[in-house]
Amino acid sequence: MNDPAELRDFAKRYTAAWCSQDPASVAAFYSVDGSLRVNDGAPAVGRAAITEVARGFMTTFPDLVVLLDDLVIRGERVEYHWTLVGTSSGRKVRVSGFELWEIGADGLIAESRGSFDSAEYQRQLERGIEGAL
Repeated sequence: MNDPAELRDFAKRYTAAWCSQDPASVAAFYSVDGSLRVNDGAPAVGRAAITEVARGFMTTFPDLVVLLDDLVIRGERVEYHWTLVGTSSGRKVRVSGFELWEIGADGLIAESRGSFDSAEYQRQLERGIEGAL
């Protein structure tokens, strides 16, 4: 999948999957043995493990919304920039990050290396957006 229009459509559908409250729909965007790494954590390998990562975010934020901020395509490198918005235990959270994607021959994500400011995320979980500013 090298066509920028196809990649943008893929990113829009991936974003919708994150907003769906159906964690398996997120995992469906990954190759069967694809991987998702969040910050410095161990990678979740395979769709079942990726489903559980997505379920964790969806459980933490029952009103989870993921926004597609940008998609940067540089040759084979694809950067998916996003913002997560949600409420957990009455605290509003808004944090931005990105994923570096490697797209497999099957047109799905073979590897995603995600990154966001985990310290800011923790502050917002503990105090909400207002308390973190």
